[in-house]
Amino acid sequence: MDEPGSSLLSLARNAIGERFGLAPQPVAERPEWQRPGASFVTLTQHGDLRGCIGSLEAYRPLAEDVRANACAAAFRDPRFPPLTAGELARTQIGISLLTPAQAMDWRDETDALAKLRPHIDGVILSAGRHRATFLPQVWEQLPEPADFLAQLKRKAGLAADYWGPEVQLERYTVRKWQEVAP
Repeated sequence: MDEPGSSLLSLARNAIGERFGLAPQPVAERPEWQRPGASFVTLTQHGDLRGCIGSLEAYRPLAEDVRANACAAAFRDPRFPPLTAGELARTQIGISLLTPAQAMDWRDETDALAKLRPHIDGVILSAGRHRATFLPQVWEQLPEPADFLAQLKRKAGLAADYWGPEVQLERYTVRKWQEVAP
C-alpha cells in the first residue's frame, strides 16, 4: 500500500479510537491533506458493511474530512448502532478519495445505462429532493448497470423503475485503500 493510503487509514482509525480514549498512533501529516478533499470512509466486519459516510464535494481540508467521516461512519450511520470499543479491533477501514463529479449527458434511461462504466464510475443520482450515491466499489455486488441504477434509485427513496425529466446523473472515480483483515 502506498504511503498516503496507509497514513490516511491510520488517521481514520485514530479518529475513531480517540472516541474510546485510545492513544493515537503516530501519523505524519502531509501538506496535501490541508487542501480540500472529498472522502468516504467505509467500515466492514468480516466482509459485511458496518458503516459508510462521506462527502461528495471537497469543502474542508482532506485530513479533517477523513477524520470527520470516520467518526460519522462509526457512530452516526443511521443504518447501524454506534460502533463499540469491543468492535474496533475487528473492524476494517476503507477510504475512498473522490474526484470532482461530472454531469452525465444522456437521452433516456437506456442511453444512461449504456454510458455507465462498471467498476469505474461512482454515480450520484438526483431527482427533485431525492439524492443518493454509490461508490464504484458497489459494482462488486451489483455488476449489471440496470441493477446498479435500480438499487441507487431505491437508495434515493424512488421506485426502482422510476425515470423522469428531473433525473440527473453525475459520475466520479475514486482512489481507494482498504485495511487488510487481521
